[in-house]
Amino acid sequence: MKKHLIKVVLSCAVVMGSFSSCKNSSSSKNVSRATGWKINAKEGGFQYNSDFKEQETPPGTVFVEGGTFTKGKVQDDIMHDWNNTPTQQHVQSFYMDETEVTNVMYLEYLDYLKEVYPPENPNYANIYKGALPDTLVWRNRLGFNETMTNNYLRHPAYAEYPVVGVNWVQATQYAEWRTDRVNEVMLEREGYLAEDSKYKVLNGEIDGTFSTEAYLNNPESVYGGEIDSLQGKQKQDSINAFAKRSSGIIMPAYRLPTETEWEYAAQALVGTREYNNYRGRKKYPWEGDYTRNGQRVGRGDQLANFKQGKGDYGGIAGWSDDGADITGEVKSYKPNDFGLYDMAGNVNEWVADVYRPIVDDEISDFNYYRGNVFMKKAIGEDGKVEILTDKIVYDTLPNGKIVAINLPGEIKEVPVTDQETYLRTNFDKSDNRGFRDGDPGSSRFFSRFSDEEDNQKMYDSPQHKVERNEDGELVRQYDESNYRTSLINNEVRVYKGGSWRDRAYWLDPAQRRYLPQYMATDDIGFRCAMSRVGSKSRSKKTVRHKKAR
Repeated sequence: MKKHLIKVVLSCAVVMGSFSSCKNSSSSKNVSRATGWKINAKEGGFQYNSDFKEQETPPGTVFVEGGTFTKGKVQDDIMHDWNNTPTQQHVQSFYMDETEVTNVMYLEYLDYLKEVYPPENPNYANIYKGALPDTLVWRNRLGFNETMTNNYLRHPAYAEYPVVGVNWVQATQYAEWRTDRVNEVMLEREGYLAEDSKYKVLNGEIDGTFSTEAYLNNPESVYGGEIDSLQGKQKQDSINAFAKRSSGIIMPAYRLPTETEWEYAAQALVGTREYNNYRGRKKYPWEGDYTRNGQRVGRGDQLANFKQGKGDYGGIAGWSDDGADITGEVKSYKPNDFGLYDMAGNVNEWVADVYRPIVDDEISDFNYYRGNVFMKKAIGEDGKVEILTDKIVYDTLPNGKIVAINLPGEIKEVPVTDQETYLRTNFDKSDNRGFRDGDPGSSRFFSRFSDEEDNQKMYDSPQHKVERNEDGELVRQYDESNYRTSLINNEVRVYKGGSWRDRAYWLDPAQRRYLPQYMATDDIGFRCAMSRVGSKSRSKKTVRHKKAR
């Protein structure tokens, strides 16, 4: 009996000792579980945001929880495009603008560029001009649309209407600008920048601007090297004078959504768990197979802004079917189950993807996206990243429009080289837009074409070359080949959603079309997205942990 009691006491002591040991090693979130060293110690050492909870919702966006869905499943295929074969895909959680980018949102961007890079300065002239939407897209040879040409972008009556006349290149540059402006706000709020520092750039008090990537890699370079005069209360802490990626304050980049993200968000299967909807049989962003409201309140009202028939863009005067003839004000219709407005109708929307008829789900069924061009930061002779201090990188688009690809203060980027990709299994070159493009695994008609040694590929679009000479005149060199078989190349992008010009057929989220990335129309706009870092959905994670306890 005594031996038994001794064993019990000893075992209890061992258990209590193990609990004590565990408690000592993990009682403080500022003590490393790997080494027992202090984290965030005033004396120095490893600094990390151990108080980080989860990514906050970025301005203007709503949270889209990721999941699985059937991409490319359409109810009707009267066009027989064969470009949306159904594939099962999984999407990670992300954030998306609740509405399309509006005229007033884009005007804020234009105003910033005009103030910081005055177009009257010859060095900056093409920055502002290159960002301007093409208002002439409204003109029609046999239509009187001058009212929209002159007023749609700038008149306050159209302030909350989606911006149009913006090509894909301009949309991506807007997203980059927005990233920097939002992160300036975050750094001010957390005390890394003094209050209202951002306005000193606009007022001309600081010669230089803010770039997120430049700040993270070489913070002393932003604001023209004058950041010391703009630092906030965090400057008192020499260890944490500048925010880092590990601070958890810097937002990921705004960007265009991928086609897979856009289609998933538009379908919004989160609102129903019916088997048919889960398998991809939901026709529109709303419930039901019709474009009119079937509920008791508002019965018969149209649920989107689209063209209802030949010569019918809005219905009969006095009782308009959809409340708009051209575009309509955002939030005029009910949102889908993710809280996203106008995911069908109003304007089509650019997405990030390069267009191909085939979706290669054999290679990837997770966050599918075609368009990756992997880049790296250029490193100078001093071993530091190269900052484009005074240099502006311009590009002449095929239509002659000059756009600024890199602005002063941004980091120079270059393609990854064979040295970085040596013996890698996940990628072997920088530009992957044409990966498995026209080979037996991605083309049903591969046998009709010669191999690449004969210079014939599945997508051999014309190779035009347009540039400007020293006098600013366009020099056009057109491809005169008679053997081109396609207009598809790495410069064409997908757009989706249907618009005020489209029939209901195009409102299906799975329908897809393409247009060269340098072109703009009066029925294509865009909205931004942002990746979510961390958990798929923190609220559900918390619930599961509580249940486990």
